[in-house]
This record gives sequence, C-alpha cells and structure tokens, in this order.
Amino acid sequence: MPVPERDETVAILCGGRGARLQERTHAIPKALVEIGGRPILWHVIRIYAAHGFRRFLLLTGYRGEMIAGFAGAERWPGGVAIECLPTGEETPTGGRLALAADRLGGDTFAVAYSDGVADIDLGAALARHRGGGAAATMALVRPRSQWGVAMVDDDDRVRGFVEKPRMEQWVNAGFMFLEPAALGYVGRDSVLEREPLERLAAAGELGGFRHEGFWDCMDTYKDAVMLNDLWRSGAAPWRIWETAAVG
Repeated sequence: MPVPERDETVAILCGGRGARLQERTHAIPKALVEIGGRPILWHVIRIYAAHGFRRFLLLTGYRGEMIAGFAGAERWPGGVAIECLPTGEETPTGGRLALAADRLGGDTFAVAYSDGVADIDLGAALARHRGGGAAATMALVRPRSQWGVAMVDDDDRVRGFVEKPRMEQWVNAGFMFLEPAALGYVGRDSVLEREPLERLAAAGELGGFRHEGFWDCMDTYKDAVMLNDLWRSGAAPWRIWETAAVG
C-alpha cells in the first residue's frame, strides 16, 4: 500500500559539535559523521522520507556550511525538499526552534535530532499526536542498559545476571510532533529538553508515543562503531526505506 505524502515540515536539529565523538568530529559537525558511508543525517532524512515526509528544515550551527553543502549535493528521493537555516553555533536546542518559529508556526510540524535512528512508525506517531489533543507528542523508548545487571536476593546472594536488560523507565527518543502553540514554550536561550518540555508536561500538553522497537542515538564513539557494525552486517533495523513504498 503506497505511503501518503505528508505536508508537515520536519525540523532537524543539526547544530551540535559532537564533543563526545571527538575521534570523528574534529573537522566535521556531528550530523555528518558517517554510518555505512553516509552521514547519519542522511539516515534520519531517509527514515522520515520513507514515511511520506517531504519538507525538511535543517537548523544548523557548528560548521553549518558543510551541512548545507552536503544537503545541496545529495540526490534525494523524489519530492524531497531541504532548506538550511543557520541558527548560530552556540544556540541551545530550544533557541534553534525559536529562531525558526516563522517557518514552523503555521501548522503541525515534526522535530528530530540529527543523531538518532529507529524503526519507528512515524505515521502512527503522528496519528497519536493528532488524536491526543496535546500541543506536543514525543516518542518514548526504553533503552538497554550499558551494563549487565546482577540479580541479588534478600540475603545479598548473587543468583545470576541479565546481560544489558531494557530499562524500566521511558526516555525521549527524539522524534516529536508539535503544534504551533508549543512554540510559545520555547525561548532564544532555552534548552528544549529542559524548561520547554517540562512546562508542557506540567500543563498537561505533552503526549507520549511508546516505541518498543529498535532505537539508538549516536552519542559516543562506541555508539558510532555499533551502528556501523549493524549497517555492515545488513541488519540495520532503521533501514526501512528499502521495504517502504516510497523513497
């Protein structure tokens, strides 16, 4: 069944330096660190394009001209249009959205980070957002622990181990849908993940969409190695555009 084309703009936060990825980002912005020979930003855009999204606004910062050069030279799937908006090297995530308010304030829009990949059903997430009536909806995941966990009984005897189990808590996966009203919660100096989302939650205006499938964020060099290994093995779960009806 063909995937419908969607009108919502996808704003992708591309301003980071990738300080914890210094082995890969000494000369390029984090969004251009490669997974399988392609910048991770390319993977994020292809995930959205596979779900019918066609309009992208890249909110750039550190070495933004390199991101603009990449986006302009790449051959994207049919209908994909990409615009870059410089938002300053030191601007926090909420501030980048505030600077883009005139481009995003007309209708529902999506917000994503440039360093997270998942096999998430973005069409279902958008439907949840539209049906929930909140100003914003974020995808939620339960990441795996970085460590194995010891199973300890009441007598402090270790009875076994569980290798890197899923956490019980849910965390922000970095795939969000927002209404124009949500822009009223962000300011030029705000960090999106702190006061704006906290205020939305306190006001009952932040919905959640639970994603139980694959998700990973390229936060460290170790993450980059793992994602590259998955890609080389042919088992990258986020490679959904190869089976989708578009892209």
